Amino acid sequence: MVERLAGATLECIRCGSTFSGPEDLYACPECGDGLQLVLDLAGFSYSTLAASWRARPPGVWRYRELLPLNGGGEVSLQEGGTPLLRVGNLGAAAPGISWFAKNEGQNPTGSFKDRGMTVGVTRARNLRRTRVICASTGNTAASLAAYASRAGIPCAVLVPSGGVAQGKLAQALFQGAKVVAVKGSFDDAMKVVVEAAKRLEAYVLNSINPYRIEGQKTAAFEVYEQLGGHVPDWLVCPVGNGGNLAAYWKGFQELKAIGATDRLPRLVGVQAEKAAPIADAIQRNLKEIVPVAKPETFASAIRIGNPANWSKTLRAIRESDGTALKIPDKLIMDAQSLLARREGIFVEPASAASVAGALRLAQEGTFDKGDTVVCVCTGHGLKDPEAAMAAQRPQKAVEATVDAIVAAVVGGRA
Repeated sequence: MVERLAGATLECIRCGSTFSGPEDLYACPECGDGLQLVLDLAGFSYSTLAASWRARPPGVWRYRELLPLNGGGEVSLQEGGTPLLRVGNLGAAAPGISWFAKNEGQNPTGSFKDRGMTVGVTRARNLRRTRVICASTGNTAASLAAYASRAGIPCAVLVPSGGVAQGKLAQALFQGAKVVAVKGSFDDAMKVVVEAAKRLEAYVLNSINPYRIEGQKTAAFEVYEQLGGHVPDWLVCPVGNGGNLAAYWKGFQELKAIGATDRLPRLVGVQAEKAAPIADAIQRNLKEIVPVAKPETFASAIRIGNPANWSKTLRAIRESDGTALKIPDKLIMDAQSLLARREGIFVEPASAASVAGALRLAQEGTFDKGDTVVCVCTGHGLKDPEAAMAAQRPQKAVEATVDAIVAAVVGGRA
């Protein structure tokens, strides 16, 4: 039996212009804003879809009817199906709140990027593209390299010189990507990636590609199912380029459209204090962001001063009656340590930004008693081991004797 898939139209998020082609359209030709795929969900109902979904294993392709591809031939590493973990030890900050962490570090390459890349690279292969390309702070590069390798498509990634965690860079290199270090920041690499793609006849798989967002929205479907058929009251997400928060919002909206729920969560975007153009725009009630010329944060995955998806993200936060925060690096580091030491969850610094932001909101009394709060943890701690080790004191070797070992353990001198 061939599943019926939702039809899709490419639509500008600002002016509403619609397009059926060309294949490599990443911005609206009319106004220059971002594009999204709008699915025709008429005739779809959750009561009908749920039976098909439950018959399949967890993962992105469990929800194939709501993905805008023609079915079959997926380039997959069994991504998605990541755990939603109750993190009760955060409850001290706000008694009566149900706290959860969506641990996206359990994806195949260790980050949430795999959700979008399985759909994006499948799209590239269906279009018979001969090369794929992206600009990246690290996780996108690692993910695209893996899925391009799986599909047998050559891959190029542009990364800021000296600005990528070694764990992520190693993944991209070992998985066969052509890694090009660009002088400057991620924003500098992002400025040239589309034009470079034209010259190289490559398919761009940054989150400006709406097919990436389609894969990432499946995390919202999972959260809904993992909460027993409910959406959370709050969903808190780190924000760099902004595509992931917009993807969650799209997913929750589609759940409502098919009758799975009659309510939507409030969204919170969390940025590092010195790389926070979206949070600044929300807090100052601006219609557009003011780019940060030299973004700075030890959380390299969100060290982005001019996010490509700012418009989609601002809209998602405002439509959800949410908010955005900018958090100092010290509090992000503290949250990373808290998750590891109290919950056994080791995440990279950017992932911990969501927890730091949620803790701040709890301290400010934003949450109501009985609320469910989901913190999205976007990547595994081993993606950026240098940042984790920098927060620890140097290890001192001791003699290989029982007395020395006991003294080191009890006295904490090792």
